[in-house]
Parts: sequence; C-alpha cells; structure tokens
Amino acid sequence: MSASHKIKNTAQGVVGKAMEAAGTVGRSTRVAQRGRRDQVKADLKTAAEHLKDTSSKLRDMTKR
Repeated sequence: MSASHKIKNTAQGVVGKAMEAAGTVGRSTRVAQRGRRDQVKADLKTAAEHLKDTSSKLRDMTKR
C-alpha cells in the first residue's frame, strides 16, 4: 500500500469518526450515519489495498 493511499484512508476514517461523534452529540442521526459510512468506506479501501498487496506478493512468490 502506498503511503498516500494509507494517509487518505486514515484521514477518511478519522473524519468519519469525528462526524459520527458530532452527529451523536448533536442528535443528528443523518450526520452520525454519514460518519459511520465514511469509516466503513475507509476500512474497505484499506482492506482492498491489503488484498492487492498480498496478491502481488503471492504472484511474485509463484514466479520464482
């Protein structure tokens, strides 16, 4: 995973966490749901990057 992708995914997760907290405190379910959605998107992107990295490592190992 490149550093820029990792930073972007982490930032999206942090922003989502902050939005969820703000929505909970402000009693806005819409904002809280959007925050949770942003966190899930960041987690999925991170998982996809890990999967991509792992598959390329396995591909490299089988070529040897």
